[in-house]
Amino acid sequence: MEFNKVLKGIAISLPLMALAACSSNQSATQDESTQVDTSIEGANGGNNNGVDTEVVTPIDMTFEEQLAAKYGQAILENTISFAYDQSEIAPEYRQVLNAHAQYLVESQKSVIIEGHTDERGTPEYNIALGERRALSVVRYLQSMGVPASQLSTVSYGEEKPVNFAHSEAAYAENRRAVLVY
Repeated sequence: MEFNKVLKGIAISLPLMALAACSSNQSATQDESTQVDTSIEGANGGNNNGVDTEVVTPIDMTFEEQLAAKYGQAILENTISFAYDQSEIAPEYRQVLNAHAQYLVESQKSVIIEGHTDERGTPEYNIALGERRALSVVRYLQSMGVPASQLSTVSYGEEKPVNFAHSEAAYAENRRAVLVY
């Protein structure tokens, strides 16, 4: 009985010790990510009336971070949905694809466009439809100036659903093309 208590104690304490050992030092991370300018205190003669006057100056962003900041939410949306049995891009996704096209032209990164379908239809038909959806996105991006060398496609057909339910709403979620950087 006593042995079981010891084993339970070890089983609980080992993961906690591992987590403690793997945790990072928050103050070191904070020092690397911000720089504090305290020159304002000297300008005020040291009298700041109890108000914290430290100014945080931003660190330079990488080129990719600057592009992501420039294109904002549009670049974060990476899924293009399609109507049933269609591979034509709906007008509401043009702004998203335009932002991705500008990002790709400026960053010269590569992207894989994955084509997906819902579960209806034969596996062969769904692979072909997924390919048509991915190629539709590729053609759109190329028309916006993205070189073909930065674009590749893969069709998963019905094999990688995001919603496993058997309803029209689930089918609509699964009919998509996804841009993967």
